[in-house]
Amino acid sequence: MKFIDLSLGRTVFVLTADQRDSRTSADLVPAGVDLVQRAAGDRLAIPVQRNAGDELQALTGSAAGALAIALALLRDGGWSVGLGVGSVDTPLPDDIRAGRGPAFVLARDAVDRAKNAPGRVAVAAADFRAAQDAEAYLRLLVDLRDRRSAQGWEVADLLEEGLTQKDIAARLGITPTAVSLRAKAGGLRLEEAAIPALERTLAALDSGSATDPVQD
Repeated sequence: MKFIDLSLGRTVFVLTADQRDSRTSADLVPAGVDLVQRAAGDRLAIPVQRNAGDELQALTGSAAGALAIALALLRDGGWSVGLGVGSVDTPLPDDIRAGRGPAFVLARDAVDRAKNAPGRVAVAAADFRAAQDAEAYLRLLVDLRDRRSAQGWEVADLLEEGLTQKDIAARLGITPTAVSLRAKAGGLRLEEAAIPALERTLAALDSGSATDPVQD
């Protein structure tokens, strides 16, 4: 697997995900690691790994990659996700568990808040007002996706594969109109517009000096 190169002082995204109900369910971390690797593609800076117990951590320099990872974990349903945006100490270690820097601290704050937060996700950055905005937008997107039916997800996944609505209709044995209705009910056009806007919002978060975390 290829990993991106991070230059000194660059703003990065650290995701810390905590397994929900881990005391009463099977260990989801190995599957979660695979899920993150698929969602991130070649946008990870170092390998994603189990952190402590039932947690995993990932690091990327890409806002799009960070959002893709967060959405994949949240769709899975078994995770609370904290996203910390800031700088990290370089050179990066081979093992993410040895990583240091403000982004790691911010991700810890975020995942702690995410455990009892709407959408099971939180965002933390030095510019806390901007982080609050990004967090609110992300929670709205997660709420939209949480309301999507299995039929809506079926259409969403096939569109992601590059199929047209006509192709999807043929694949599912339904009419193109039915596909369009499923897409509308699933809010797919809303998500299509929201994702690049949210990526830009995350990318614009400043890694300046932090003061006190914003609490829910």
